[in-house]
Amino acid sequence: MGFHDVRFPVALSFGAFGGPERRCEIVTLANGFEERNSPWAHARRRYDAGLGLRALEDVETVMGFFEARRGPLFGFRWKDWLDFRSAPAARPVEPLDQQIGFGDDTTTAFQLVKRYGDGPSPYLRPIAKPIAGSVRVAVGGDEIGPGEGVEVDHATGLVRFAVPPAMGEIVTAGFEFDVPARFDTETLSGSVAGFRAGTVPEIPVVEIRL
Repeated sequence: MGFHDVRFPVALSFGAFGGPERRCEIVTLANGFEERNSPWAHARRRYDAGLGLRALEDVETVMGFFEARRGPLFGFRWKDWLDFRSAPAARPVEPLDQQIGFGDDTTTAFQLVKRYGDGPSPYLRPIAKPIAGSVRVAVGGDEIGPGEGVEVDHATGLVRFAVPPAMGEIVTAGFEFDVPARFDTETLSGSVAGFRAGTVPEIPVVEIRL
C-alpha cells in the first residue's frame, strides 16, 4: 500500500468534521433478542475537511496536496484535532500516560497504543504514526531519555529497547500522533468564490490500515 510520510496541511484540517466509525452486524431473532457481531477489531475514522470561503492560496494548497497524492492512491498523515494525544486535553503529555506492555527479560519491541474506556474491556488502539520528537518512554515509572537505549520508529509506532525490560516492569509511553489516511474521492471540486477567495465544499478523508 502506497504511503507518503507527509502531513495534510494542519491549518486546513482544523475545524474538520469527523470521528470513529464502527461496523456492526445485528440480527434480531424471532423472540426479540439480538445477536450482535463486529467484523472490525478497530474503528475506522472518517473526516470532511471541506473548505468554506478561504484564500485562494488555501485552495491551491489543497489541490496541490491532492494531486501530489494522486488522489486516493497514496496515503498521508492526518491530524485529528479531537484526538491526537496520549494525555487528556487538560494536561501535557507525560511518559506514564499509556501502558504499552510488560517486561519479560526477552521482548525488546513494544507497539504504541492508546487506551479508551475503563473497566474490564477497554479498547486498545494501535498507534502507527507518532509525531517525531513527541514520544516519551518510561520503564517501571522511570523515564528513559534520548540516547539511553530506546528508539522509536515513527513510521510504525514501535518502541525498541537495546536491552529488554526486566520481568514484570511496566512499560509506558506518552506521545502525540497522526492518523494514517487517504482521500476518499477521485474528484476534488472547487470554485472561485470571490476576489482572492475560493471554496472546496467537500474534502472526504478516510483512515487506512497499515
